[in-house]
Amino acid sequence: MALYRRAASAIRRRGAAPLPMLPARAMASLFGHVEPAPKDPILGVTEAFLADPSPDKVNVGVGAYRDDDGRPVVLDCVREAERRIAGNLNMEYLPMGGSIHMIEESLKLAYGEDSEFIKDKRIAAVQALSGTGACRLFADFQKRFLPDSQIYIPTPTWSNHHNIWRDAQVPQRTFSYYHPESRGLDFAGLMDDIKNAPNGSFFLLHACAHNPTGVDPTEEQWREISYQFKLKNHFPFFDMAYQGFASGDPERDAKAIRIFLEDGHQIGCAQSYAKNMGLYGQRAGCLSILCEDEMQAVAVKSQLQQIARPMYSNPPVHGALVVSIILNDPELKNLWLGEVKGMADRIIGMRKALRENLEKLGSPLSWEHVTNQIGMFCYSGMTPEQVDRLTSEYHIYMTRNGRISMAGVTTGNVSYLANAIHDVTK
Repeated sequence: MALYRRAASAIRRRGAAPLPMLPARAMASLFGHVEPAPKDPILGVTEAFLADPSPDKVNVGVGAYRDDDGRPVVLDCVREAERRIAGNLNMEYLPMGGSIHMIEESLKLAYGEDSEFIKDKRIAAVQALSGTGACRLFADFQKRFLPDSQIYIPTPTWSNHHNIWRDAQVPQRTFSYYHPESRGLDFAGLMDDIKNAPNGSFFLLHACAHNPTGVDPTEEQWREISYQFKLKNHFPFFDMAYQGFASGDPERDAKAIRIFLEDGHQIGCAQSYAKNMGLYGQRAGCLSILCEDEMQAVAVKSQLQQIARPMYSNPPVHGALVVSIILNDPELKNLWLGEVKGMADRIIGMRKALRENLEKLGSPLSWEHVTNQIGMFCYSGMTPEQVDRLTSEYHIYMTRNGRISMAGVTTGNVSYLANAIHDVTK
């Protein structure tokens, strides 16, 4: 509009005929119709926590690990990898597909050190912007090459899963997963939904440490799920954001994927190094798709790169270097394995402490699910109204679905947290 006024003024000075008046609609702000976006249900919790001046405030909403003093952690293996990088490696663009070394090490973690699929070059894989970026790349790939397909997503799931497939314009369906009464797995409902889905359907599965419930199938249940997938010719897409972080053992946490591979499935897999290496801000991840043969894998990878090109062109280099150095050096990898087990063990310990504190208070409710669940999150079973009371009366912040980030629970606040939970639930 300012440009229009300046042009009209110049024309008047020259004595030329004035420009015609623009219609009122054109004179209005171009973006005047844009409304503020709703706050993210997870990130909004942290914003509210930071704005609270109370000295007693506790944040158990953030999905990031904290030490027992409530502070962010940088792993020693990461510090050493960064020391080796500093001043020794350049920061040139990576190829569209990302770091070859990082991809190679990521595939070993997910598919197994001696995987026949890696040896046969059957896996199409690219570096991705953490797990979120890997999911989005796959969703766009699904829409482009299987435009009539849909995705089955568990109820509940990480809220961003719905955003990812929605923005990729892939139709969504849901399947049963969580059983509110038992605070556990609705295995019967899950199996029924798998059986009733059209043959060849796409399913999003959490490989371990289901977010937000912390409820995982047993090994035997995974085998039954895999068998039913085989009968129905379904395609499993695993989101593996917590490998190593769930149990402390990366091999154990990859068991679901290994079962599906043993049973002859083609699979997709999104990996993230945010939680298990603490590389939250580095956005380091990997997307892989197991194909029929090497030729198909080459074609699929080329198409994944084409999707990435107009989206972000090249993935970031620093996080990829950190991951590659750690996983490719036996000494650093062993250090990482010890550190990731330490993180997992602290969270398991906090689960036990929270349950014990609640039971000592004489809570009439069962809190077995706190220790039965696994990973970063505990699906407490509290109602939105009870969560609101925790915030307004005790300055305790979490998402309104009752999801507790166990990473935010410490020996210093677990008793306070338990007393507050007991008060709003008794």
